[in-house]
Amino acid sequence: MAEIRTTVVFITRSVIIGLAVAFLVILFRPDLISLDTEKRGADSAAIDSVLSLIPDAVARAAPAVVNIYTTRVATSSRADLRRQRLGMPRPGASTRRLVTSLGSGVIIDTGGLIVTNHHLVANAQDIKIQLADGRVAIPRIIGTDADTDLALLRIDLPELPAIQLGRSDALRIGEFVLAIGNPYGLSQSVTQGIISATGRTQLGLTRFENFIQTDAAINRGNSGGALINLRGELIGVNTAAVSGEDSAGGIGFAIPVNLVRGVTRQLEEHGRVRRGWLGVVPRDLSSQQASQLGLGTAGAVQLVDVYLNSPAYAAGLRRGDILTHLNGEPIHLSRQALGIVANLMPGDAITIRGIRAGQQFSARTSVAERP
Repeated sequence: MAEIRTTVVFITRSVIIGLAVAFLVILFRPDLISLDTEKRGADSAAIDSVLSLIPDAVARAAPAVVNIYTTRVATSSRADLRRQRLGMPRPGASTRRLVTSLGSGVIIDTGGLIVTNHHLVANAQDIKIQLADGRVAIPRIIGTDADTDLALLRIDLPELPAIQLGRSDALRIGEFVLAIGNPYGLSQSVTQGIISATGRTQLGLTRFENFIQTDAAINRGNSGGALINLRGELIGVNTAAVSGEDSAGGIGFAIPVNLVRGVTRQLEEHGRVRRGWLGVVPRDLSSQQASQLGLGTAGAVQLVDVYLNSPAYAAGLRRGDILTHLNGEPIHLSRQALGIVANLMPGDAITIRGIRAGQQFSARTSVAERP
């Protein structure tokens, strides 16, 4: 009993002391309580402010996102059709059939220019555009670029909405984004997520890759649609998503708007994209191979072949040469080297530094137009 009584007395004294301290705090420093309350209120207001940006961003951007419906002729043999049904291939005559597909696009100026994916309109027999307000138009293809999977279309309708173009070079990992498109024919659908990564390459999707990775859902029909920030600005064109039994969901890729700007400008001016070409076939050297050659552990690029009568051949480059720098930039990957050259215009000068038979060399030439 004595132990219980001692415990009760201790607890009672602790409670009394705690209440006394709280009373003194309220009496002499009420600002501490108000500051905490104000902080919680400010945090709540900030969250509400961010959340309120979402519907505003959608309202600004969504009218410029269109649905794209295409029809193309596919040729299948009767053996192919039978193989699909029974798994028993047999020779037979070819059968032509119409294949329809759906996707999305984005109006980028009030004159009717629409950017979308090349793979949506390539070899299409018929293309139909449906606007968010219900209007329908038949577009004209201004140009396409398979190397970046971009295409530029034009429609002729009055009072067209146009999306505001943002910047993709200032994107931050974790930034909130929204994807707008036509998934599974459900037009004007919006999904939300964040920027998971930038500068994604070596995905095997296009020749020149520099993708934004996002976990905003990108489903069939979202291709060509808009990836926007909370200001309603276009920061990317949705292109692909990782799919398959062994893949995790929530991984989608968009072409950054800075790349879209350059490609669409050339498509509008020339009907094609004019890129620099050096005339080499590069391959990546592993970090171990590079280290053995005394090039560090970051990897390197070796020339597998050099085309005759190409700018590289004229500059003296030969099979087996190792590229270390292009225009002063250190080279570690073949895609990096191709990208630097491709970003040059035909006729632009390029300086080359490399290693041949253990000796450093340098060269200078002008790039030609990529065939």
